[in-house]
Amino acid sequence: MPDNDQQNPPGSSSTSPGDDATTDVDDQFRAILEGLRTTLPGVQVLFAFLLTLPLQSAFDGIRDMERYAYYVAFFGSAVSSVLFIAPSAHQRLRAPITGVERRSERHLQMTVKLTIVGTAIFAISLTASVFLISTLVLTDSSAVAAAAAVAALIVWSWFFVPLVTFQRT
Repeated sequence: MPDNDQQNPPGSSSTSPGDDATTDVDDQFRAILEGLRTTLPGVQVLFAFLLTLPLQSAFDGIRDMERYAYYVAFFGSAVSSVLFIAPSAHQRLRAPITGVERRSERHLQMTVKLTIVGTAIFAISLTASVFLISTLVLTDSSAVAAAAAVAALIVWSWFFVPLVTFQRT
């Protein structure tokens, strides 16, 4: 769905020195929103699953440890959803209501922070979900191992690879 951003029409050139910075911020903001379009459905599917779990009759029989894992997963997926949706809400509310520039460097920095925090919280939620489901079908020690394996994979693929492997030299 196209945005109604303040952009130069295709084929036009800009002569203002600030236009390059605005275009760069706009491009970075669009890239973040595109990433969120692929991440958010995963968070929302997990949240939807977790919403239905307490309504199942078997939920009454879970242990306290499993209830804590459930709540960490449920609360984490809710918080992640809020943080991932926030940048889209910002862009829709800023210019039409306040007249404030729709995207700025400061807005971009806040969006990056929101998505990083949302990603970290989602990692915890996903790990707690793996632990919860694993305790229902495996032994407790196997459930801990499964959750630890998923947590390690998340840390490696979501954080280590982009921060260490692709580090600029």
